[in-house]
Amino acid sequence: MPRRLLNALLAAVALCVLMAGAASAHPHVFVTMSSEVVYGPDGSAIGVRHAWAFDDMFSSFATQGLDSKVPGQFTREELAPLAEVNVTSLKEYDFFTYAKADGHKAEFKEPVDYWLDYTNQILTLHYFLPFKSPVKAKALNLEVYDPTYFVDFSFRDKDPVSLAAAPPSCKAAVTSTNGNDTSQGQKLSEAFFNQLSAASTWGEQFAKKISVTC
Repeated sequence: MPRRLLNALLAAVALCVLMAGAASAHPHVFVTMSSEVVYGPDGSAIGVRHAWAFDDMFSSFATQGLDSKVPGQFTREELAPLAEVNVTSLKEYDFFTYAKADGHKAEFKEPVDYWLDYTNQILTLHYFLPFKSPVKAKALNLEVYDPTYFVDFSFRDKDPVSLAAAPPSCKAAVTSTNGNDTSQGQKLSEAFFNQLSAASTWGEQFAKKISVTC
């Protein structure tokens, strides 16, 4: 994964450049996720709404030194610049979200309606990722992963995936490939991961999968 040297603020919040050299094993950032597949009036899927809760270490590091009216508390407006940097940094990596409709790749547009909140010292990124074209498929499969495994994803324990305005026949299920086993990443050197890029497929083995059948 590239390690662009930004200023301290950007480095703190850019998912793909955070904490370069801070540890010798991957992953470095842990995200607990929930997702909602959103449907339009005609029964087509129009996008995915993500909520990614970062681990407490990342949350503390990312908010360190930020100005706020109330110490230790941050409004959505105060966190807006950080949200923009997160989303901008994810573009190169397809927002860590990959979709297939009936076996064919379904492409996304750039995120909209994105923001960060900070609750109980945990930073959570919310954003809506629209499909380039509405998707009407019997089988819609989504995978969420970081190709370079700098970020590790896990599903939220309760209601990790939901459907919004979906046809009654649609059902969703989730699969966590390899569970939450991070031992493979811990056995490899930092040099190995530094060679990986957005085009790499190594992180796919840790993908968290959502399948919707209609």
